[in-house]
Amino acid sequence: MSTTSLKQKLYPSRIDLSTEIRQQVVALLNASLATTLDLKTQVKQAHWNVKGMNFYSLHELFDAIAGELEGYVDMVAERVTALGGLAMGTARVAAADSILPEYPFEITAGKDHLIALADRFAAYGSHVREAIDQTGQWGDADTADLYTEISRTVDMRLWFLEAHLQDGEAGVTNGSSTAAAQQAKVK
Repeated sequence: MSTTSLKQKLYPSRIDLSTEIRQQVVALLNASLATTLDLKTQVKQAHWNVKGMNFYSLHELFDAIAGELEGYVDMVAERVTALGGLAMGTARVAAADSILPEYPFEITAGKDHLIALADRFAAYGSHVREAIDQTGQWGDADTADLYTEISRTVDMRLWFLEAHLQDGEAGVTNGSSTAAAQQAKVK
């Protein structure tokens, strides 16, 4: 059983959300905390091990991204505790409860790290957008706003990662060229 799905006994709070809603939000936040911690360590893995012609710029980019994620780790954990919950923020909890796949240890090339991180940022961004919707439905606008702030940065960083993978041709989506698809229709 996942540690973040356990129903926690909450500390008393004067926050005007019911105990049931706070428990649901705390469980969701702890799931996000695990995934955010995992993503941060995966970005650091790329930062430490990237090689190739773009080493320095990618090394610096990955470090900046990891720093942003560390800030979100703290924001998410503090929201858990503000709601009266216990932030579950150890490396073991992150490893057990993250939605992300394990990072591929065998890669070193910049492009391979960019692909691996873009895949993980896309999954994380999806999780965060689902959390925005869910916390909004539960009536917790503050947590939804926290997730919205995270979402904006995650989408920007996904754009930065994907921009490194694009060759500058217009119409390239999901690795397939629009021009190539149109030529296939002509035949």
